[in-house]
Amino acid sequence: MESDIEESLKKKQKKNPFLGESSTRKPLEHFSVRSYPAMGEVNFMQGEDIRLETTRARFSNVVKRHGELAERLSRDSDKLIFERLQKEFEAARASQTQEICLDGDQWNDGLLATIRERVHMEVERRAMPGDANVLADSDFQEKITYKVGSKVICCLEGARIGIQYETSFAGEPCEPYHCVLESKSFLEKMTVLEHTIPFFLPIREAENDLLSSNAMRFIDHVGELLQAYVDRREQVRLIKELYGNQIGELYHSLPYHMIEFVVDDSDCKITVCLRYADLVLVLPTRVKVLAWPTSQFKKDSISAPSPARLSYAEDALRNMSLPEAYAEIVLNLPQALRQMFQHGGSC
Repeated sequence: MESDIEESLKKKQKKNPFLGESSTRKPLEHFSVRSYPAMGEVNFMQGEDIRLETTRARFSNVVKRHGELAERLSRDSDKLIFERLQKEFEAARASQTQEICLDGDQWNDGLLATIRERVHMEVERRAMPGDANVLADSDFQEKITYKVGSKVICCLEGARIGIQYETSFAGEPCEPYHCVLESKSFLEKMTVLEHTIPFFLPIREAENDLLSSNAMRFIDHVGELLQAYVDRREQVRLIKELYGNQIGELYHSLPYHMIEFVVDDSDCKITVCLRYADLVLVLPTRVKVLAWPTSQFKKDSISAPSPARLSYAEDALRNMSLPEAYAEIVLNLPQALRQMFQHGGSC
């Protein structure tokens, strides 16, 4: 009887080796403790790398398609409008009898009302028979162009007021832009008839918000939008031209109010993110500069790197133009990285 019970117990232990104090239990316990955490850590890191690379590839594709769309939208019809308006403005300036340069308070609502009156008088004069002799002694016979800072304002045919915006960067002229306002009568508000302003700048919003209530402010605001856009764009162009071999990746929105780029250093990878809260700004309102360790991280492949903010770089970007700030960042980068490594051992 006892031998039958012992034989039954032996069979049960063979079917389930975890019953009793079997010697086979210890290797299984040792195997689970030794291998599972390490494999989980490696798989997690590999999964993170794959996700990052996938996101990077998708984002690069979006940026490429974004650029192609912008090129397609800014071609052909816009260029034809630009060429036509440019010729019309050149003709208006060539036929002018006087150019008046205005400073400060000379540019005001009263002057804009005078320009509108000249436009309406010219339309009426052309509509009258024998218009060559009408108002012969009137000052309104003069063709006057007004220059207000970087804006040139002139009267165009057909009850239209033309504004040409001259842009510049670092004292050098850049491309001009045009905006044509239609002024049918003093009883009706002026409207934007056509323009050559980039489609991604909010001219229609400005027209709705300002043109009917404060036309002078609308004209000035459009000029501020254009100059700030050209300034941001040229800052990015200049750092690509001067430091393109040091910049690994660079992304920006069409109005250049979101800019991101990466600088590959021997010890760290530097990521720079700039945001401009308003499209009339040439310096960013939100700045983040992070240093990600590379050489230090390679010595410890299990622990993830912790980035550190470079406050001196963020201050430079808030107060200097992008090319000037970049030079400042690169100049002081070795010392900043040494201080971080000494205090924390990693960025």
